[in-house]
Amino acid sequence: MRLTSTNDITKHHRHIFIAPHLDDVVYSCGGTIGVQVSSGLHPLVITPFAGAPSATQKLSPLALQVARDWGVGDAEGAIRLMEERRKEDAQALDYLQADYLWLDYPEAIYRGDPGYYTSKEQLMGGEVHPSDRSIDDELGKLLVELHDRLPDTAWYAPLGIGRHVDHQIICSAVDRLVQRGAKVFFYEDFPYVQREAGALEARLQELGGEFEYNLVEVSEMIPLKIEAASMYRSQITSNFVSQEAMQKDMDNYAKNIRPVETVRLERYWVAR
Repeated sequence: MRLTSTNDITKHHRHIFIAPHLDDVVYSCGGTIGVQVSSGLHPLVITPFAGAPSATQKLSPLALQVARDWGVGDAEGAIRLMEERRKEDAQALDYLQADYLWLDYPEAIYRGDPGYYTSKEQLMGGEVHPSDRSIDDELGKLLVELHDRLPDTAWYAPLGIGRHVDHQIICSAVDRLVQRGAKVFFYEDFPYVQREAGALEARLQELGGEFEYNLVEVSEMIPLKIEAASMYRSQITSNFVSQEAMQKDMDNYAKNIRPVETVRLERYWVAR
């Protein structure tokens, strides 16, 4: 079910997942959501960067490059694409029977005039632009307010593997919850985590501190997760090349966390 405001979040939302974009949580945590729903829980997915660019916005060269990868070529096309991506997200999360809330921040490629990020290298692996720190602060304040209202809730957030700037912003904002003693489980950003050997270890080292991991067995939920992930049709080519490759990558990663042929896992990291 779609929520329209943070005021709709209630105490029965004991597990809240933060998705930078409209696919990240299903890709990374879809099995866990399936396990929770099967146990009678009501997981909620909040997606901060679900806003579209302005209709009058002149897209930066980087935004045009990325938009063309998605099959559109101007701001109007980008708006239509975001509408389609929201429909895909709604379909996937309704299929998983999770609640969801979209916030209206535009994703990184659409922020700034001129654009804050001018290359894919800056977008993936660069530093967060100083003007984006206000988003970090606003999201941090929102999350703290929700935690104060819902102190028993468990939170799930991206580690920021791959260092996409939007994932970095969410990881930083969620650190306010860690500092307040909230239960925060950092998930491994898929598919970024499986694209480069050592990416997980490098990110944990970058964050500093000590982490321990928790495993969730999702063996029975992998078909459900893959089916939900396949509903993000606009993203399959750019993220995985093909649906068959997506299915293989997703299953292999879940198997290789602890290589036992019949066991599939999702892994979460907790700061000590």
